[in-house]
Amino acid sequence: MRSLLFVPADSDTKRAKALAGDADGLILDLEDSVAESAKPAARDATATFLASGDRAGKIIVVRINPLEGAWCADDLAAIAPAAPDYVMLPKATPEGVQDLSDMLDALERDAGLEPSSIGVLTVSTETPAALFAMDGYIHSPSRLAGLSWGAEDLAAELGATSNRRDDGTYTDTFRLARTLTLAAARAAGVLALDGVYTDFKNDEGLRAELAAAVRDGFDAKLAIHPAQVPIINAALTPSAAQIDHARAIVAAFEAAPDRGVLSLDGKMIDRPHLLQARRTLMRVSQD
Repeated sequence: MRSLLFVPADSDTKRAKALAGDADGLILDLEDSVAESAKPAARDATATFLASGDRAGKIIVVRINPLEGAWCADDLAAIAPAAPDYVMLPKATPEGVQDLSDMLDALERDAGLEPSSIGVLTVSTETPAALFAMDGYIHSPSRLAGLSWGAEDLAAELGATSNRRDDGTYTDTFRLARTLTLAAARAAGVLALDGVYTDFKNDEGLRAELAAAVRDGFDAKLAIHPAQVPIINAALTPSAAQIDHARAIVAAFEAAPDRGVLSLDGKMIDRPHLLQARRTLMRVSQD
């Protein structure tokens, strides 16, 4: 998984275009992209689409409405029996992930689905309080599969006039939110998903942000426009040289399983290098 593209759940046209595109997965959005008056129809259309089974080989995520709002229970009741790959929880907290998992347990059982067959992804930094609870994801249920972060809602909650500096980089508060998400994902053993880049016509800005995401260790990035997807996929696809080097590291340790430090091409490698190599190869296997 490299790219997940947000698609308004009430637009059949945009969903069809996204299914024909290059994104590894789609996030069918029942929350911010859909007006309140359109939410019931969007929910029903999404359930019908999922039940059709015509997913074009894409990972399908449904972003439901927040747990504490008026729409969430109905979202889950409609969506869960149709078995999306993942449900994305906005305004997430570790406690909220547990509550969501409990709700999905019952819905999966009633629908005859395998237990925990529907994974959970989050948007984990949309409120100030959420920043103080990131370590709680270590104890989340097994269906938690990935953490992402959001800067726009957090800016609104904080009263920030902007979340970026003049050069396009995030200010310190939002860099902290991003870093906490990455660290919490690694501590919990789940995917780290970098948030959206909202200036969708600024390709160079997106490339710069992706370079930072790759450097820091994110596994994938969320997209808000189809034009962003090829850029994201290119940045998160290892080069042939990187793949060959990762395979050589894995092979070296497989040949010497009792060694903690080895020499490869005249350089010392140790277990952290092996972990990074396996992550590189995992990204290849998910292309």
